[in-house]
Amino acid sequence: MANNTLSITDNRTGKTYEIPIEQGAIRALDLRQIKESDDDFGLMTYDPGFGNTASVKSAVSVIDGEKGILRYRGYPIEQLAEQSTFLETSYLLIHGELPSEGQLNQWTNDITNHTFLHENVKKLMEGFRYDAHPMGIFVSTVAALSTFYPDARNLDDENCRIHQIHRLIAKTPTIAGFAYRHRVGLPYNYPDNDLSYAGNFLQMMYKTSQPKYRPNPVLERALDVLFILHADHGQNCSTSAMRGVGSSNVDPYSAMAAAAAALYGPLHGGANEAVLRMLREIGSVKNVPAYIKRVKDREVRLMGFGHRVYKNFDPRATIIKKVADEVFETTGKNPLIDIAVELERIALADDYFVSHKLYPNVDFYSGIIYEAMGFPVEIFPVLFAIGRTPGWLAQWQEGHLDQEQRIARPRQLYQGSDERDYVPVKKR
Repeated sequence: MANNTLSITDNRTGKTYEIPIEQGAIRALDLRQIKESDDDFGLMTYDPGFGNTASVKSAVSVIDGEKGILRYRGYPIEQLAEQSTFLETSYLLIHGELPSEGQLNQWTNDITNHTFLHENVKKLMEGFRYDAHPMGIFVSTVAALSTFYPDARNLDDENCRIHQIHRLIAKTPTIAGFAYRHRVGLPYNYPDNDLSYAGNFLQMMYKTSQPKYRPNPVLERALDVLFILHADHGQNCSTSAMRGVGSSNVDPYSAMAAAAAALYGPLHGGANEAVLRMLREIGSVKNVPAYIKRVKDREVRLMGFGHRVYKNFDPRATIIKKVADEVFETTGKNPLIDIAVELERIALADDYFVSHKLYPNVDFYSGIIYEAMGFPVEIFPVLFAIGRTPGWLAQWQEGHLDQEQRIARPRQLYQGSDERDYVPVKKR
């Protein structure tokens, strides 16, 4: 009997089956041979939320939740955040390797040359209500881009695919900046391609009457690091949406609109806003112990702690705490930071939280940083979407090129009625 197999005995029939094990997984279709009778459909698995189901093979990023590890294409997130830039990290995610100096210059140039939006896109955005949520504008505008670039449907043309990737990475900050300016009733700022990726975004957000906007280098670098930290994170909800919709061979704009819509949800892209609400509810450092007690009594939730994947420190949280210190030296301390630090200190000294493996995640400090930089809470999920764009696109392209992938079509366990006859309305 081979060691790399799983023996399954079906107690309904007494039959035993040998299922091959590959990379710690079995193929779900191998279970279909396990039948109670010849006309039986075969065994399936039931896994709400796909908590223990691998639907893809990916080389983009890896997470070890027990050890608190996150790597992009094998590179530790700590090294990338310290030494890389967002555009270089984006190249890594898309192409699989770090670029040479010449490749990075060309990549940066290709993206910089696509930052402008068609004027009709601008008019589309102007049609939203004055108080429209920036994320709703973002989702709709990304979807609309598919009508401006019909060549994007040529998915098997590698040059065409890369062209759309350039466009999306370049245009997401422009869409985000325009969405913010629309929300606050200010004229849109066009891109300034003399600036860096993060610096250009800051000027589209905040430039007013000055002839040339000069971003604060500390805030510029902090935003770049935050984008790197959000660039990819395995098969999360929005990435799964990107892959699932992309499996129909739709253009990447439509697939990414679906991914952004998934990110819009408060359980995904809105978590850092929930942290801010919690910190404001606590109100002051002296109220932290009482709030901790309420959490342990299950009256309230401790937002920004714990993670679906990480059962140890989220490595991004450690990096982002250092970024927070650098930002506050420039902007002044956000009054919420003292509450956050005390909350973290008490929670990590409490056996209740340690035993439940509730450690700070990336959302715990990111919202405080964004607020210190002047971003309103409504723009938080849009910032997340800008950072996640290269990861979505890397995953989308990987899925398209994977010969094993088919159009997404999960099974269901039917819970409805058996066959019944239609009754005319007058006889019901």
